[in-house]
Amino acid sequence: MSSDAPDFEAALKRLEEIVRKLEGGEQSLDSALGLFEEGIKLSRFCHSKLEQAERRVEILLKNNSGQARPVPFETENEG
Repeated sequence: MSSDAPDFEAALKRLEEIVRKLEGGEQSLDSALGLFEEGIKLSRFCHSKLEQAERRVEILLKNNSGQARPVPFETENEG
């Protein structure tokens, strides 16, 4: 990833800002389309990052025979 590429958290924050602006409905059509296009790119970026993280977790959770084993996912708010 290049140094000017956003990290996941920055991309998600920007995506949330875009959604708020679009929901506000005060954008011109051209502006709204530009924001929508940026939002789609950010959404794809975030989705890709989440898929990469999921693959890394699956690799880390494989058992000795190479089979993925189910492990319950616990968030910080649980338990």
